[in-house]
Amino acid sequence: MALSFIVIDGKRHLWKDILKLRREQRKAAKQPQLTLFELKDDSRPASQRTAEGRYSEPTLFRVD
Repeated sequence: MALSFIVIDGKRHLWKDILKLRREQRKAAKQPQLTLFELKDDSRPASQRTAEGRYSEPTLFRVD
């Protein structure tokens, strides 16, 4: 015999309600997240995309 409820923190909850809430959570997690700003491609040279690269190969005072 399967139980139709579960006790959490001393409160009885219907198992079908718990499953319904979980399905809603999973559905919401699949939705795409909104971004705060437009994502843009980094057009800097590969060596300048990291702090280490900018430190090891500075371009501000480059003499060509």
